[in-house]
Amino acid sequence: MRIAVRCGYTRCVIKNLLRALSALALSVLPLAAHTSVHAQPAGRPAPVSPAAVASKVVAPFAGTDVPLFQALAWIGEAEEPEPRTGYRRAEFKHWNKGLNATDGCDTRREVILAEAKLAPEVGPKCALTGGRWWSEYDQVWITEAAALDVDHMVPLAEAWDSGADTWTATRREAYANDQGTPNSLIAVSGTSNRSKADKDPADWRPVPAYRCTYAAEWVAAKLRWRLTADVAERDALNRLAETCPTTTVTYKQVP
Repeated sequence: MRIAVRCGYTRCVIKNLLRALSALALSVLPLAAHTSVHAQPAGRPAPVSPAAVASKVVAPFAGTDVPLFQALAWIGEAEEPEPRTGYRRAEFKHWNKGLNATDGCDTRREVILAEAKLAPEVGPKCALTGGRWWSEYDQVWITEAAALDVDHMVPLAEAWDSGADTWTATRREAYANDQGTPNSLIAVSGTSNRSKADKDPADWRPVPAYRCTYAAEWVAAKLRWRLTADVAERDALNRLAETCPTTTVTYKQVP
């Protein structure tokens, strides 16, 4: 009996000791796991670059008198293809019959008439005689309609590179003939329009007197049609915005 009691007592001591050790081990495990998570920075999400954030910006549907820097921040950022692929000017049907399909004037002539400082005479088939226009790009007077070009503020090729390549033909036609805002189309001298060609603000700018307005209208057109900008274009517009602290942007998106 005496031996049996000792054996039972020893078993109890050992069992209790094992239980204590198990409890101690379990209490340490959460602490070890917690320490392990914080000791492994490789498991953290990768930092997001400013460009990636910009590319996900969603602009408000419309804006009035938005500071230029703020409006520019609403344009999504995306690289443009080098070299350009798939673009043809014919992808954008222009000029169509304009706002009044019965007046014989296509979109181009309607813009020229709307921007005349001295109205020309309008003859059969919208032939224009006389008149006077101010070419904003180079700040010169034009006295013959034939010497004018109607320029897309954001050129068709630039629009293609910035997202229009995925549009339907109907939407591209609407873009090419957009008279819903003064930002989209502008009558300028043929010389200045050829100088601009399909360049963006990183490669071409008008005379200094018009640059703030040009930057605002470029940004407004991109926001209106939800087009993107590449890094060089955005940098150039930021530099323009620095010299235009009071310039604002007004736009309304096309559905």
